[in-house]
Amino acid sequence: MRIQLPYAGIVLLVGPSNSGKSTWLKQLIEDETIRPSEVVSSDDYRKLVGDVEHIDWKGHPPDEADTLYEAYQDISTEAFALMTSLIEARARLNKLTIIDATHLYASDRKTYIELARRLHQPIYALVLDVEQHTLLERDQQRDFPRGGRRVKQQVQVFNREKRSMKREGFDQVHVIANVDEVDLTRQMNNRLHLSTDDGIDVIGDIHGCFDEFIELLERLGYIQNEEGLYVHPEGRTFLSLGDIMSRGPKSLDTILFFIRHVEAGVAKMIDSNHGWKVLRWLEGRNVTMKHGDELFVEELHAFEEENGAELTEALKSSMKRLLKHAPSHYVLTKHDIPTAVCVHAGIRDEFIGKSSREISDFCRYGDNDGFDDAGKPIRKDWTVHHRSNKLIIWGHDPRPRPLRLNQTINIDQGVVFGGRLTAFRYPEQTIVQVEANQDYAQVDDNPLAMLEAKRLDPPNIGKFMNGYTVETEAIGAVKVSKETALPSIDLVSHHTVPLEELVYIPPTMSPTPKPAAEEGYLEHPNEAIAYYRELGITRLIAEKKHMGSRAILLLFKNEDAAEQAIGRRTKGIIYTRSGRRFFESEQELEVVTRLHQSLTSNDYFTSHQTEFVLLDAEILPWNLKARELIRHQYAHVAEQALLDREQLKRSLESAVDRVDGVREWYREVSQKLEQAETFKQAFQTYCWDVENLNAINIAPFHVLAHSEETFFDKTHEWHMTMNQRFSEMDELFLATDYRIIEDAETETDVIEWWKTMTEDGHEGIVIKPERFLTQVEGKLIQPAIKVRGRKYLSIIYGMDYLEPDNLKRLKKRNVSKKQKLALREFALGIEGVKRFVERESLERYHECVLATLAMEAEPVDPRL
Repeated sequence: MRIQLPYAGIVLLVGPSNSGKSTWLKQLIEDETIRPSEVVSSDDYRKLVGDVEHIDWKGHPPDEADTLYEAYQDISTEAFALMTSLIEARARLNKLTIIDATHLYASDRKTYIELARRLHQPIYALVLDVEQHTLLERDQQRDFPRGGRRVKQQVQVFNREKRSMKREGFDQVHVIANVDEVDLTRQMNNRLHLSTDDGIDVIGDIHGCFDEFIELLERLGYIQNEEGLYVHPEGRTFLSLGDIMSRGPKSLDTILFFIRHVEAGVAKMIDSNHGWKVLRWLEGRNVTMKHGDELFVEELHAFEEENGAELTEALKSSMKRLLKHAPSHYVLTKHDIPTAVCVHAGIRDEFIGKSSREISDFCRYGDNDGFDDAGKPIRKDWTVHHRSNKLIIWGHDPRPRPLRLNQTINIDQGVVFGGRLTAFRYPEQTIVQVEANQDYAQVDDNPLAMLEAKRLDPPNIGKFMNGYTVETEAIGAVKVSKETALPSIDLVSHHTVPLEELVYIPPTMSPTPKPAAEEGYLEHPNEAIAYYRELGITRLIAEKKHMGSRAILLLFKNEDAAEQAIGRRTKGIIYTRSGRRFFESEQELEVVTRLHQSLTSNDYFTSHQTEFVLLDAEILPWNLKARELIRHQYAHVAEQALLDREQLKRSLESAVDRVDGVREWYREVSQKLEQAETFKQAFQTYCWDVENLNAINIAPFHVLAHSEETFFDKTHEWHMTMNQRFSEMDELFLATDYRIIEDAETETDVIEWWKTMTEDGHEGIVIKPERFLTQVEGKLIQPAIKVRGRKYLSIIYGMDYLEPDNLKRLKKRNVSKKQKLALREFALGIEGVKRFVERESLERYHECVLATLAMEAEPVDPRL
């Protein structure tokens, strides 16, 4: 007899005492067929909880025997409770557990059958059917015999029970008379695991779009071999997420293709809702073929008319075999480590790597909540409950572009509805797509059209009010607390530009991670350069930091383009980093009109094939937005300090040579008067009268996006080049000075440039790694570090901040929270812009903007 144990599951050994269960298991452990950890013995657990394997109550007076029997039952109860807890834990972890106990009663077996069903594990019964006389002989040889009477009672119960075991719900029942005649093996690998060592190309829902499918394979590098099979020269495999048929024009061609390739071992296919429905129809089940499945039926009937009944039946058998053996999901492994899951419609974390009817249904249909009036399922968002680190690759629910959310990615881009057919290359995690030749489905409720029509629908603010999490590609999950979410919701509800126009909030920027080592400085370029050098980054860029107000410019090719993007006819919008309108309406219109004319006359939109440009910029002068702040906080303070210190200096002048100790006081007051003058000059440097438009400067240091692409993969030198081009198009645009740091010589040059610039009153520089988005060992690093000059810092820390005691205290500042905030806001900004460019819903890009505003509400030293 050959028996193969499953990779994971529960195996009950069933039989009276002395059946040889423990002896057989010891032999299997010695043969390394099973692991010691996979065996759970009731005798062992009696020892664990009660210190004894058996209590013999025979030969004792009735009162003693009753007490001993009761003690044995109590120990057994606790032992089995502990066993069950362990078995349940192993089942949750998808492990194999073999239970060594008699399991003579149906109630005992039912406990484990229900546990296996609840935790989606197979359950086997290995029934040892040994003759009674053999059991009695073996009992005599035991250290603690159970006694003939007890053995006979067990045999009687066993003989009665064994006839019904096959009806109790076991996946397999094997009756064994002699274990020596059993060839027992075990499945060592999970059949749902699929190695990605040679690469996997995961393909979204095809729906009979066979021509697009072949085009995609060829674009992926697959070529036909002598047998007509599409194979990859690097040994890669393509894997379908299911729904290869129905709705589209060539379902049979697609199915025949997968039959050949799956049977040849060069392709994989997953079970799906349309595949399951077609299988049941092929098996003669009573199913209604609609929602595109009727087109498959028509193709099959046409095939039969052309090729006859015999070939059609052979084709049906092949199709049933393909569909029946398609697994509910695959777990992708890298070096035998599970890292991703491929599934058609969705999966719960506890289902991964397991099989059951419930799991198959969930994987085919996702998490549904009944049906709508049209008979279509109402889909619930299962992705919000995904907590494991494994990436879930799925389809089923058409989206205009691949949607990455909470460590899941949807790659059904609705090719049959006129969208695209998508391949997700793993482990590279890159996207390859082909456009649909046409809208094959031709339905009124085209999901892509419906999503586009609802793209700018107001978001559900309720889902943000108690705090929420944003999944970003750059750093993963960013959590927003209720305490910071609520004031941000109030801000966007009453003070910002309309939500659909608020597509990006620039991140905060951290100063140097350590205070300056050089005497007399709080900040110095040395510390910023050292931060990046320690991370192995050798090429840096230093950009002049303009002292103005941060602004976002969203400029459109024309009003039609604006209506498509944000639902309003305009040539552009300009807003602050808090989301408020930067200019008054008339002035904004004047600025936007002029910039639009300049970009249009320079053929910007046409030459770049874009409908809009999104710029991150600084607008000067500072007093454009900070007029009240300057008047009340800086000008008033400077005026009072100058007045007080000048008056004190005059009072001390006459006593300098007459009174001991006054000269030192006079020097101190004179120095403080100079510091007050420096303070006044510092903020006045950034202010000038704006009598007309030409007095305004706009320095765009990042080109964030065009209508079809983002530019986060570009170097900062590229962004500076674009900045220069803008300055050539219109005098409103200001070119930004910058330097490249490559070696000790250029490093020295940058430091001297910074010192000269800041002594002249300019704010400072920003030092960045060469590339806009830089990660080291998979972790995002600071995208930029600001290094401000000594004069400028007086308006931040006070006019006397450089006095030795003050500077010593300030050098103890902790910037770690500011650094973390900068990383989170940077990741959120990138994520939001990508979602906007990919034309995701307003709610999707708004949650990133709202989260960035919420980060700004966190308590951090505002001077950093």
